[in-house]
Amino acid sequence: MNDEPLLQISLPGIRKLKSGKVREVFDLGDSLLFVASDRISAFDCVMPNGIPRKGEVLTQISHFWFEQTEKIVPNHLLAKANAPLPPALQPFAAQLARRSMIVKKATPLTIECVVRGYLAGSGWKEYQKTQTVCGIQLPPGLKESSELPEPIFTPATKAETGHDENIPFATAAQLVGADIADRARDLSLRIYNFARDYARKRGIIIADTKFEFGLFNGELLLIDEVLTPDSSRFWPVADYAPGRSQPSFDKQFVRDYLETLKWDKTPPAPTLPPVIVARTQAKYLEAFERLTGKKL
Repeated sequence: MNDEPLLQISLPGIRKLKSGKVREVFDLGDSLLFVASDRISAFDCVMPNGIPRKGEVLTQISHFWFEQTEKIVPNHLLAKANAPLPPALQPFAAQLARRSMIVKKATPLTIECVVRGYLAGSGWKEYQKTQTVCGIQLPPGLKESSELPEPIFTPATKAETGHDENIPFATAAQLVGADIADRARDLSLRIYNFARDYARKRGIIIADTKFEFGLFNGELLLIDEVLTPDSSRFWPVADYAPGRSQPSFDKQFVRDYLETLKWDKTPPAPTLPPVIVARTQAKYLEAFERLTGKKL
């Protein structure tokens, strides 16, 4: 492949606050700088090589959805996708191009706001045992990947390492307060319903997604990334068939490849071969193009 992945982001003179599996957060004084790298993780391990342009896709899809949903909920963006960088960041323009967001210093809620429209992942596993998802009773007879009668809000705790843990809504209300929990649930469902209908017309099923909200001057804002292939399950409409797992627009090629290896899913992770990198990159770019109608 011609383009090399950007795995490490260094901005000398700009204080780094946090380095996640994919994103770096820098302190700009009165705002924050989010930069999405091309790192990719699977089974909670970061792969030694990344997916070229993945960070651009995640950032530009987030910019797209923030703009689409700002009539539903305010968000943390301080600059649009095509806004020029401030002078202090101009020396780093090559690193930051299309993969950075300048945002308000909101205080994140201590819960993940998950909306599920289809039965997959941990929800499908729970349903098979108890006919519930996060304690919410569902009808009998649903299959893997079945569309739910209506989308459900299933909050989770945030885990710095490992998996987030699903929690009942009552626990979420205890963690963030009943009023904030109610507002976060209502907004999550409204955003999901809007995005699901929009994406379906463009050939993508949003099976489930994870939103983040934060408080800024007492106002609840949509923050972090939104409705990307990393924070959501995207399935192609054309291939959808309940009763099995679905092809997807995210890390499927990576996960499927890793499952063929004798690897115990603990660090160090194996290097991904070029064909897996190329196919994964193509899926990320396809998701962007279908949603936005543009090429990146």
